[in-house]
Amino acid sequence: MAVIIRPEQPGDEQIIHDLTVAAFEPMSFSDGSEAPIIAGLRNDGDLSVSLVAVSGGNIVGHVAFSPVTIGAESHGWYGLGPVSVWPEKQRQGIGSALINEGLAILRASGAKGCVLIGDPAYYRRFGFRSDGNLSYQDLPAQYVQSLLFGSESATGQMKFSPAFNR
Repeated sequence: MAVIIRPEQPGDEQIIHDLTVAAFEPMSFSDGSEAPIIAGLRNDGDLSVSLVAVSGGNIVGHVAFSPVTIGAESHGWYGLGPVSVWPEKQRQGIGSALINEGLAILRASGAKGCVLIGDPAYYRRFGFRSDGNLSYQDLPAQYVQSLLFGSESATGQMKFSPAFNR
């Protein structure tokens, strides 16, 4: 499927909300907080990178990146997620294209790296790894992953933007 990746624009908010709800609704691990998290990030000014995938003039996917704190380090690290694709459009490379473009933007901006909570089998393809140096609440270490853009590693407890805790 041919898609164009572009930054979120004013007027995209409702479709991003609806898309995110639809994408996460069937997921057993979802508590339904993903769409409100994106709105909270946007409202708080913490939506550092927000990209949509467009196909046939319609938004078919979205990815969000926001600042994170790792230990005492609060500059240069970003969290990936949520990433959403309409259920009928999943497994066609849209999510991967969104993630890769977002990571390229972060690298170009001089970011130190990106972190996430997620399935290691999926995120390994983007270079994310769990080395046990990061923690998040009481989650098993293998789900707490990082991708370094330089030589500076991340160590400590991850703290996402306040929108993740509402």
